[in-house]
Amino acid sequence: MNIEFPPMQATSTPKALKPNWSEPLRIGDRTLPARYCLAPLAGYTQLAFRRVIRELGGLGLATTDLVLATHLLSGHRHSRELIATHPSDQPLSIQIFGGSVGPLVESAKWLVDHGYEGIDLNMGCPMAKVNGAGGGARLMCDAVSARQLVAAVVQAVPVPVTVKMRLGWDRDSLTAPQLARDFEEEGVAAITIHGRTRQQGFQGTVNLEGIAATVAAVKSIPIIGNGDVRTIAEAVHMRKVTQCAAIAIGRGALLDPWIFRKLSDADAGRPIREPTSAEQINFLGRHFELMTEQHGERSCVLFRKFAAWYGARLGIPEELEQRLRLFESEREFAEIVDQIRDQQGTRRSTIATALIKVPNGPVERW
Repeated sequence: MNIEFPPMQATSTPKALKPNWSEPLRIGDRTLPARYCLAPLAGYTQLAFRRVIRELGGLGLATTDLVLATHLLSGHRHSRELIATHPSDQPLSIQIFGGSVGPLVESAKWLVDHGYEGIDLNMGCPMAKVNGAGGGARLMCDAVSARQLVAAVVQAVPVPVTVKMRLGWDRDSLTAPQLARDFEEEGVAAITIHGRTRQQGFQGTVNLEGIAATVAAVKSIPIIGNGDVRTIAEAVHMRKVTQCAAIAIGRGALLDPWIFRKLSDADAGRPIREPTSAEQINFLGRHFELMTEQHGERSCVLFRKFAAWYGARLGIPEELEQRLRLFESEREFAEIVDQIRDQQGTRRSTIATALIKVPNGPVERW
């Protein structure tokens, strides 16, 4: 889908210079170790995944899976699991969502009271169950209410508040540039833009011109580009076209967990380090180990969904990938890993199964 953005009007303050990617990025009072961030992905970017990705190197800020504000305040078990962290899991932002100001403000306060150092407000989720409750991308449809909500959260907490949003609800409602300008005026520390509309879901291609229009709309806060970055070349292209200050990677990290390390190597002028066969096997085992550390026996079920993303990159033969989607015990997992070690290099497909099995039907039904 080709979406054109109208020319942006000049802001009252001159636009800052192009971002210097050789310098650390500051978001509020936080300094990030890298300008490549882990974008939140519902069901995936939980503690074990964040920790194992950090161990590979090159990652700056990580953001949690989205957490419903009312569930967090009520002590809902799943919500508390989503915000679980570890001393090695820093810097971290907690992404909260909801359609009402009160719970979002109170949950932000609760998070600060419990030691969390960054709050991210979700205005980008395309899923019907989130939008139907007034949250996610639905918030972008009412600029006045969205601004009031953001202002209330910013004023309520002393830590940096950021926003993740899309270009707009659909191609006829491209509100991201104006909202970004409004949010900056209310004190938001940074904004992540996924370069698609809610109507697109995850279909089509990311619109880099839309992200660029959002960059041009603000005076000085960092705009973080997001969408379709799976390789070094795609990251470089996004930086060049949009002039974004950082890049958030979600599905690209599932397809290639070493992407942050590779980007760090590229920026430093070092040879790109591809993972060895041993590193690939060790990564698989380490991720499951960290998941088991938190979830115990439930880890078998929770880990299965990663198989379809990891299979092609880790060289897992198709029949063993299928077994990873069904295994029921730590012992069975260890047996499968041993067989993967013996059979690496025999996989027929180089395309991740997860990219083939995408949701069917209109995005409204997701």
